[in-house]
Amino acid sequence: MNNHITINLIQRELLNECSTINYVNDETARRMWWSALEVIQKEFLPHYYQEGGLWVASPLPALNEKKYLSKFTGWLWAPEGFPYFKNDQGKFLPHSQSQINSDKVEFTTNYRTLNLHSHDGFEPFLMIITPNFQCILTISGEKDKKNLVMRCDEMSLKKVIRLVDIKLSQGSIDESINFKNKLNTLGELSINKEFMKNFWPYLSIQIAKFFPSFNVQTSYTETSNKSLQITEAKLLAAISHEVRTPLTTIRTLISSTLKNYKMDQIIRNRLIQIDNECTEQIDRFGLIFNAAELVNSESSSLQSLTSIDLGEILKKLSPNWQYQLERRGINLQIDIPNELPEVLSNSEKLELMLGGLIDKNTRGLKEGSILILELRPAGQKLKLQLIVQQKDMKNKKHNLEHDGSDIGPVLNWDPQTGSLNLSQSATQKLLASLGGRLTKRKNSGLTVFFPIADFN
Repeated sequence: MNNHITINLIQRELLNECSTINYVNDETARRMWWSALEVIQKEFLPHYYQEGGLWVASPLPALNEKKYLSKFTGWLWAPEGFPYFKNDQGKFLPHSQSQINSDKVEFTTNYRTLNLHSHDGFEPFLMIITPNFQCILTISGEKDKKNLVMRCDEMSLKKVIRLVDIKLSQGSIDESINFKNKLNTLGELSINKEFMKNFWPYLSIQIAKFFPSFNVQTSYTETSNKSLQITEAKLLAAISHEVRTPLTTIRTLISSTLKNYKMDQIIRNRLIQIDNECTEQIDRFGLIFNAAELVNSESSSLQSLTSIDLGEILKKLSPNWQYQLERRGINLQIDIPNELPEVLSNSEKLELMLGGLIDKNTRGLKEGSILILELRPAGQKLKLQLIVQQKDMKNKKHNLEHDGSDIGPVLNWDPQTGSLNLSQSATQKLLASLGGRLTKRKNSGLTVFFPIADFN
């Protein structure tokens, strides 16, 4: 075997081990790659990442969930000249959006960046190793004749670990020693048979989510209308996924550029502005994706609900909301009493939902307007109100939301602001899955009721 190890060589070795090869074009291979990453991060890693582990990747970190980057030790081969490349400890991905808006940006520093040469190639490669979960994922092949390769068997793991170790030693003996030391701390590895058995079925399901289903109907019935709605929702889910992926990459590059390069303050401010816009769009399309997924499921069942402190969540998110609204000349006021009871909801998805409600209902407001968030007890529930005071109507409440026109089961088009948002029915359905009940009355703003967690 060639003494000079490249990523390209490792990928070819993996491809040669495949008993059957089904070639696809470049675009299909990329879709399969991103779907595979989604499966790994959503269906498997959540059960194993707390045990620690390591990852090796090229030419990007591949894992876009920050909690995994912070829990694992990593080695990244990246092209020299990329904004995040530096012959030093990797500095990548701020911990939160509020931090990137400040001068004191903290980045994860638990992986090393190494120089990727042209003969390594630029096809994606990822190896993850934990005591109870191991996976090698890559794309290999010629142009428009690619294959997604996934290996998790003992023989492939041993071979790739050995090749990666040799490649590390070719650049730095110290990195090779660090790599082997980290492997030793993991102890004896146990092959994850569940992953080996279920990866490809899960991948098929994930890919199917991003493509519409086509049904031939001889007559237009309620059933065919529902089928059309689900088809539209699936297509929308696919679009939102395609939009978020490049925006996430842009944010990644901007974040590391801000950290690692000196620049004029005007340029820095412009990059931060671009980063903020990307973040807002990622959140918007993430919310649309959640709504489309709910329509796809043909079920209004509740998400996994737990007790959460809604007041603390609002206080935590309010600085970022304030920053976003101030860019449009709108002021935010939070009115939250102390010692409120906890409510039942899903904190992660609720944070996205609340941000979406604020964004949707403040578009088109005049500069100088005030958005008031009030949280109050209301019997067995907590009542969250969104109220707007217009600049020229200081003490009068303003009716939130323009009517607009619904486009399919998920979206609403507002001609006054030129924006696409969740439709009223999709908003109500998504909030209902999170334990909330939305009401809207003329000149009284929006009100969302959440059930108290420990009410008897």
